[in-house]
Amino acid sequence: MSAPAAEVGAGSVVRLHPLVVRPDDDDPEAVIVGRPDLGEFVELPAVCGEVIRLLGEGRPVADVEAAVAAEHDVELDVADFVQSLADLAFVAEVDGRPLPGPASAPVSGHFTGITERHVRWLFARPMKLFWLVVVVAASLTVVFEPGLLPRHQDFFWSGYTGLSVLVNTAFFSVVASVHELLHLLAARSLGAPARIAFGTRLHYLVVQTDVTAIWGVPRRRRYRVYLAGMASDVLLIATMVLAVAYLPLPNLAQALLRAFILTALLSLPLQAQIYMRTDLYFVLRDLLRCKDLFGDGLRYVRYLLARAVAPLRKPGSPVTDPTGELSPHERRAVRIYAVALALGSSITLTVFAAYGAPIVITGLAQALTAVWDGLHGGPALAAVDAALLILVEGGIQVLFLVTFVRTRRPWSRRSRS
Repeated sequence: MSAPAAEVGAGSVVRLHPLVVRPDDDDPEAVIVGRPDLGEFVELPAVCGEVIRLLGEGRPVADVEAAVAAEHDVELDVADFVQSLADLAFVAEVDGRPLPGPASAPVSGHFTGITERHVRWLFARPMKLFWLVVVVAASLTVVFEPGLLPRHQDFFWSGYTGLSVLVNTAFFSVVASVHELLHLLAARSLGAPARIAFGTRLHYLVVQTDVTAIWGVPRRRRYRVYLAGMASDVLLIATMVLAVAYLPLPNLAQALLRAFILTALLSLPLQAQIYMRTDLYFVLRDLLRCKDLFGDGLRYVRYLLARAVAPLRKPGSPVTDPTGELSPHERRAVRIYAVALALGSSITLTVFAAYGAPIVITGLAQALTAVWDGLHGGPALAAVDAALLILVEGGIQVLFLVTFVRTRRPWSRRSRS
């Protein structure tokens, strides 16, 4: 929570931080106002956009009130409005006195030297046509040569499982890095900052790009950012398919490229898990015109659970439906999505508990046994291969735990305060 703002009077002159002010996508009587470097955006009545413009011209609070009253026939307490903006950390100075910053400092985006003019061409029509040509060429090649379709055997391109896992994990890291970089570049092409970091979704460790600042961009242009990563995955797959089909490559190179194709292909269905914050979830959220589909859906699931167990608990405060304040169309969308969220998450965690976790634990246990045997006269190559498996899978699990704790630490602090 921000520190108290300075006293704002009728003669006060306010300097605002650089703000985005744009018409709301759904309500012509509202505007979206936000500070991209904080990722903080709010929906306000349209007249507030005019107030912000007048304040930005350096006009005193009383002059702004008079101008708004004359132009829009609205009596607005501009001093109180400025205090509200200060609570959001949108105000830099009042009467020349700097205001304290927000509790969490602005987070600068990655690759800040890349500007809109540097990357706009990546999303222009010629590049879209190039993407289409490559993808169609690869698709037709697979139609006429079905043997190019990935098989599960392509994953094990080496006789050593640990080596295959290590290299394929490196392939996946390349695909994920390019995927997230394209999200970032797409956001940057729209003038919005973005930042790449590790995160978690259920039991998955993920690399994700924070593009909250694109709330300052109209909805129809945001789809570019949401779909840029998947488009890059498809282009990589198509390019590798053409390389395998038409280049005279050695057998090992062919095997490695096939493993790369399979790894990239397996990453695509993950984006369809819309009960998590995946790429297609954000597409769905905007198509349904919801502001926080996942958050509202999760709150609705918790409400249904609380209502279900209410008869078993002592009488207390009534359980309130969190969707009650939403618009009718958003309420319907959230309630339907909540079903998908609850079912999808439950099935995914159940499958992981029944199969995924035992496989990982058993694999690591067998690998530790092989390493132990190797240190006591057993096959050395088998021990090295097992050590590679431990390095990769064990490292991923440790990184997941570290990321899980780090990303949820602020919530635990907030609950104690």
